[in-house]
Amino acid sequence: MAFQRIVIALLVLIVAGIGAIGYFEWRMAAQVRTLKAFVEGYVFNKAVMACEQAKNSTPFKWNGGKSTSVIGLNSAKLDKYTVSASYTLVADSVYCDYDPIKRKAEIGSSFLERE
Repeated sequence: MAFQRIVIALLVLIVAGIGAIGYFEWRMAAQVRTLKAFVEGYVFNKAVMACEQAKNSTPFKWNGGKSTSVIGLNSAKLDKYTVSASYTLVADSVYCDYDPIKRKAEIGSSFLERE
């Protein structure tokens, strides 16, 4: 009888632990989404301005473009210590990657092939 109570108590503790982990995971995911939205909103105007002023044979026209969309903030871990960030915009099938750290825009480049 005591063995059954111990097993049931352990089972209840395991279920409670898994529930607590799920709750904290959900809360952290909500905070990360909020932070990502804040950063994207902060970077958007700078990205549009840099992309429109970037020198390239293919012009990037966000203002006045027929089909515009925001792909958003992306990142890639290049090695153990380096994370490369990019904010990608698309206007009339022309891609523009904006690097918020270097404050440089590249039109028609692939984010992962960039230096």
